[in-house]
Amino acid sequence: MDKNNKEIKNSFFAHPTAIIDEGCVIGNGSKIWHFSHIMSGCKIGEDCNIGQNVVISPDVVLGNNCKVQNNVSVYTGVVCEDDVFLGPSCVFTNVINPRSAIARKSEYKKTIIKQGASIGANATIVCGHTLGKYCLIGAGSVIREDVEDFACMSGNPAKKIGYVGEYGHRLIFNEKGIAIEKESNFKYFFDGNQVTKIE
Repeated sequence: MDKNNKEIKNSFFAHPTAIIDEGCVIGNGSKIWHFSHIMSGCKIGEDCNIGQNVVISPDVVLGNNCKVQNNVSVYTGVVCEDDVFLGPSCVFTNVINPRSAIARKSEYKKTIIKQGASIGANATIVCGHTLGKYCLIGAGSVIREDVEDFACMSGNPAKKIGYVGEYGHRLIFNEKGIAIEKESNFKYFFDGNQVTKIE
């Protein structure tokens, strides 16, 4: 309600071909495009963009300003924090040992994608892991373990090939463990184990 006791309704765009089930929450300014299905119980934040042919399954959580590109299925158990990018046709799972004839809905594993993380096109994220803040997962990579903040991952199985900053540029550390990201000019410190942004 506003100060005049008038009901305020969320304002979001949904293409006429999109299907939005009852019982989901969609934030202001979000857009849902052609042939996408938003299922009951999911929560989509403000200013998100859901591309074509996307499925957001029950109880999935997307934070604010998430971008979900075409042909992505975000399955129950996935939580994306703010500013997450899910590239075209990237893949999530939610059961470690699926069998068609055996129901394992009670065994869904949680997958957490931290703030600012980006997952490249056709990457596969095996369930039960946490992808750190601002990490970058290369196109076609297969993630089978937790990923550090700012880590750049590539390959199958994915291996860390370096670090990136908040703007997604490679960080080159000097002998004192300091790197300045081009474009943003943000400064980072690497202590030999983890990267932190210097405020």
